[in-house]
Amino acid sequence: MAELTEEGIILELKAKSKDELLRELAAAAQRLCPDLQAETVRRVLLEREQIGSTGVGNGIAIPHGKLAELQNLLICFGRSAKGIPYEAKDRLPVHLFVMILSPENMAAEYLQTLGQISRLLKDESIRGKLLQAASAKSVQQLFSRAG
Repeated sequence: MAELTEEGIILELKAKSKDELLRELAAAAQRLCPDLQAETVRRVLLEREQIGSTGVGNGIAIPHGKLAELQNLLICFGRSAKGIPYEAKDRLPVHLFVMILSPENMAAEYLQTLGQISRLLKDESIRGKLLQAASAKSVQQLFSRAG
C-alpha cells in the first residue's frame, strides 16, 4: 500500500460541503505532488462521485480516482469533527476521508490499496482512534499497520 505521509494528513478540515471537501483534498494532493493541478484532481474525484457516492457509511468516505500524470499512488487523509454531508450510503455525515489517487496503469495496486483501507476503516476501534488522534503522526501510525 502507498504510504500516507504526515504532509498528506489534514486533522481538521475546513470544508462544510462535499464540493469544498473535494477542493481541500485536491489542494493537499497538489502540495504533495506539485505536478498535479488541484482542479484536475477535483474534477476526477467529482466524476467518480457522479457514478455513486464514495461515502461508504459509518462516517467514512473514500474518494478516489485515476490520473495519467501520476507516477505513484497517492493517499491523503482528512478529518472533520463536525462531519460533512456527503450523500453517504447511511445518509449520515462523514467524519473520516481517505483520498486515493492512482496512475492509470496501476489497477492492481490501486484495488489492493482500496481494499486495505476499507478493511482498516471497518474496524470500529481504529475509527475511534482516528477520530481522537491528536497528531498527524498518530494517524500515520494507524495507517502504517494496515500495509
